[in-house]
Amino acid sequence: MDKAGLDAALLAAHVSGDRAKLVTLYAEAADAHAEAQAFYLTHAYVFALEAGDARAAALRERLVALGADTPMA
Repeated sequence: MDKAGLDAALLAAHVSGDRAKLVTLYAEAADAHAEAQAFYLTHAYVFALEAGDARAAALRERLVALGADTPMA
């Protein structure tokens, strides 16, 4: 999906309150935009936590690998 399409899909998911779709789209955006990967992954992670989505743990691991979060003690 190109940036304009991704932005439109993100806005639509925000409007509809579809947290599962937001997790998916923000994770896709992180994969597509290396310069803003931590930003998009953080959003995906937060929405996954809010939704009780099982992908939260894997998203957090990606944030830790990027140095954008710290490992749990």
